[in-house]
Amino acid sequence: MYTFLTGIALLIVGYFIYGRFVEKVFGIKDTRKTPAYSNQDGVDYLPLGQNKNSLIQLLNIAGVGPIFGPILGALYGPVAFLWIVLGCIFAGAVHDYLTGMISIRNRGAHLPELAGKFLGKFMKHTVNAFAILLLLLVGTVFVTAPAGLIHTLAEGKVALGIIILAIFIYYIFATMLPIDKVIGRLYPIFGALLLISALGVGISLVVTGAPIPELSFTNMHPDNVPIFPLLFLTISCGALSGFHATQTPIISRTTQNEKQGRRIFYGMMIAEGIIAMIWAAAGMSLFNGSAGLSEILANGGPGAVVSEVSVTMLGAIGGTMAVIGVIILPITSGDTAFRSARMIIADYFNISQKKIFSRIWIAAPLFVISFVLTKIDFELLWRYFSWANQSTAVIALWVGAMYLFIARKQYYIAMIPAIFMTMATTTYILNAPIGFRLPIEASYIGAAMFTIIIIGLFYVKAIAARKTDFELDSNDISNEKAA
Repeated sequence: MYTFLTGIALLIVGYFIYGRFVEKVFGIKDTRKTPAYSNQDGVDYLPLGQNKNSLIQLLNIAGVGPIFGPILGALYGPVAFLWIVLGCIFAGAVHDYLTGMISIRNRGAHLPELAGKFLGKFMKHTVNAFAILLLLLVGTVFVTAPAGLIHTLAEGKVALGIIILAIFIYYIFATMLPIDKVIGRLYPIFGALLLISALGVGISLVVTGAPIPELSFTNMHPDNVPIFPLLFLTISCGALSGFHATQTPIISRTTQNEKQGRRIFYGMMIAEGIIAMIWAAAGMSLFNGSAGLSEILANGGPGAVVSEVSVTMLGAIGGTMAVIGVIILPITSGDTAFRSARMIIADYFNISQKKIFSRIWIAAPLFVISFVLTKIDFELLWRYFSWANQSTAVIALWVGAMYLFIARKQYYIAMIPAIFMTMATTTYILNAPIGFRLPIEASYIGAAMFTIIIIGLFYVKAIAARKTDFELDSNDISNEKAA
């Protein structure tokens, strides 16, 4: 219990201390006009209040990641707490803040455009394809996961196919309509439900004296799979997630002032970390250890754990409300995944989104592809999503490091987590069954060599950029197009 409570406290303290430090390193300009005003179009670019933006950002980035990921990560034991806390403060929240703020400085640009500007044109095309793939996987996973939970909650009385179709219909409206029409109105309500359900479970764990284990570096996974790199891909959204880099530009286009960035981007990642701590603690303490948790996961997956925890901790009515909150999480990330994919494609091909027909012909193929992907095994999709997700985070962190290096600021706040996660994601894909299937020792060596090469390329690119008149910030879209 002490480890759990200390972790929560450290996350909160991290927001006020390290979050303020990161903000100071970046150097906000609260008199600078944001894209919400300079590029206002009434669809994607328009100013929204700080509270509304914060709740939208939280729901955008949350999904099932800070719940399903930590539940699966709980199999490793209390060492998962360490990654959630340290990863969230020093990697995930830094990642979200820098991608959000750099996007604000560059007219609300998405990650592919930022990667192209700071890492080279080849990376723009690569990241564009990678981001669309990731968002399609996210959108699909965040259809199948809540559909399964609703199907279970309805005791099978509603056909799974009908539920999936209903979610897709909602996604179409949320993706196509201006952001203030559906997302801006519903998300504050959904956000409150999310926070209430998570806090309800967390408070119940403390009040009932749940046997939450104390910090240990022992690997408690029943299958004895290695902590590195698997834990760092299993728990993503609760500690560090590249999916967030695709979501923060949505809110960078509605943020009123740069000084709101720390609360919206850094702060909401801390909130997600707290949610992750709560669900990891529940997974570790309510099923008689890793073996019991593994058994329920094998029989019903993370959704079964969510249902069991919610009812056990909050009773039938409160548990049902908590499950509904968990259902809302992925749905409110799935819709913005498709919205983000539409915006990225529109930016890539320079297509104005003021007319609804322009939005329709971009978004329609995405929904068709996603519907086909729902027929694929969920576990397989999740494995590919985990790797693609953390690889995207690596790219975003290198973009942040490059921006700060060129600006002659303390770039190590982004570079250190970028190096660590480059090593982790490369080790995973070299060793994993979905990758190259190399022995773990060979994977460590190969990943180390690749990481060293990336570091070298970073300095070559960064030093060369410093010697030129590199334009870090470009808020005026008309000027950039004219250039």
